[in-house]
Amino acid sequence: MGGLIMAGQLLLGLSILIILHELGHFLAARAFGIRVEKFYLFFDAWGFKLVHFTYKGCEYGIGWLPLGGYVKISGMIDESMDTEQLAGPPQSWEFRSKPAWQRLIVMLGGITVNIILGIFIFWMLVLKSGETYIPNNKLVDGIAPGKIGKEIGLEAGDRVLAVNGQFLQRFDDLKSPKVLLGNAELTVVRHGEMKSVKIPDNILEKVSDEGIDEFVQPRCTFSIVDVVRGGNAEKAGIRGGDHVIAVGDKPVRFYDEFVGEIKANSSKEIVIKVTRGTDTLMLHPTVTANGTIGVQLTQEIPQEKIQYGLVQALPVGAQKAWDLFSDNAKGIGKVVSGKVKAGKAFTGPIGIATMFGSTVNWLKFWTLVGVLSMALALMNLLPIPALDGGHAVFLLIEMIKGEPLSDKFMERAQLVGFVILIALMVFVFGNDIIKHVLN
Repeated sequence: MGGLIMAGQLLLGLSILIILHELGHFLAARAFGIRVEKFYLFFDAWGFKLVHFTYKGCEYGIGWLPLGGYVKISGMIDESMDTEQLAGPPQSWEFRSKPAWQRLIVMLGGITVNIILGIFIFWMLVLKSGETYIPNNKLVDGIAPGKIGKEIGLEAGDRVLAVNGQFLQRFDDLKSPKVLLGNAELTVVRHGEMKSVKIPDNILEKVSDEGIDEFVQPRCTFSIVDVVRGGNAEKAGIRGGDHVIAVGDKPVRFYDEFVGEIKANSSKEIVIKVTRGTDTLMLHPTVTANGTIGVQLTQEIPQEKIQYGLVQALPVGAQKAWDLFSDNAKGIGKVVSGKVKAGKAFTGPIGIATMFGSTVNWLKFWTLVGVLSMALALMNLLPIPALDGGHAVFLLIEMIKGEPLSDKFMERAQLVGFVILIALMVFVFGNDIIKHVLN
C-alpha cells in the first residue's frame, strides 16, 4: 500500500507540472494565432492512447508512456519529427510563419509557467506555515559534527560564526547548497580562538553517501521520552523521563555524546547512570549490534518561527524559489566541471517517489511539487536540442543572423537532442535502480 501511495503522489505531482508546462506553450501559441494540433499528458508512443478527444481542432489526451508530455504545434519541427507538414508553403497559422520573437515567447512559455508556479507554491507555503528555523546565536554549546564534519576539521563544541565572511544567523544555512556545493569557508570559535574551516569540493558526494546528519548537527541536550516495548532499555529498567548523566565512566550531557558512546559499545553490556526524581540509578542495558538500546530521544533544540501576511510572504516565497533555481544551476555546473559525479547529483522517479513518502502529507507534497517545478524550469532551459532551451538558442541565433536556420539543420539538431535526452533518461533510470533497488 505504501508503494502505491508513493507512486500515486509522484504521478499526481508530475501530471500537475507537465500539464501546466505544456499549457504555457499552448496559451502562448494560441495568443499569436498559431494552431495547436495536440495537447497530451504523457506520450502516445506508436499511436497508443489511454484517453483522447478533439475540441476546436485540437486533440487532447493522455498517453501511456509517463515520461513527460507535449503540445504539437503546426509548422514546427519537434520531437514527433513530422516533416511532411513543412513540404508545402508556410501558412499564416503555422509556427514557422511567425516572427522569431513570437516563436521565442512560445518556446519559453512552459518554462515561464513553471517558474510562476514555483513562486506561487512557495508563496502559499510561507503564508500558511511561516518560517521555522534554528537561531544560531542560541546554540550556546555549538555544533556536533558527524563523520563528514570531523573529516573536514570541525570539532564538537565549535561555534560557527560566519559562512564566507557573512554572519550566520540561522543554523539551517549550514546545510544549505551555498555550503554543500563546496568552496565555502566557515569561521568558527574553538576554545576562545578563531579558526577557518574550508569545505571541500566533494562535500556533496560525501553527504549523498553518508547522509546530511553526518555533516553537522546542533549540539543540544536531550531527554529520554519513551522506551521501546520489550527492548533492551526496558528490560534494564530504563523509563521515559529518566535523565542520563553518564555512560560507563564518561559523563554525558549532549545528544551526540550519548549516541556516540552507545554506538562505540555495540553488542556489549554497558552501565548507564540516570537520575529519576531524587534517585540516582545505575542500569545495565545491552547494546544491540547496530548500536541501539531501544530508547526514544528528543533533542532540546531552540527554534524560532516567523509568520507572514499575504504581501510579506510573496518576496520570501519568491526568494526560496529563486534559491532553488540558482542552486540547481550551480549543482549542474559542478557536474559539468567534474567536481561532483552525476550519479550523486541526479535522482530519478524512484528517488522522487521516495521523497514523497508512503503517507499523504499535503504540506510535504506541495513543497516537493514546488521544488520539482523549479527543477523542471531549469532542465528545460538547458541549451540541448529538443528541449525548450535548445529551441530558444536557435531562435536567438536566427534573430542575430536575420534569417532562419535551415530545416535540414533543425531536423538533424532535433535528432541529436532526442538521442541526448534518451541517453540521459537511461542514465537517470539506471542510476535510480542501482541506488534504490540493488543497494
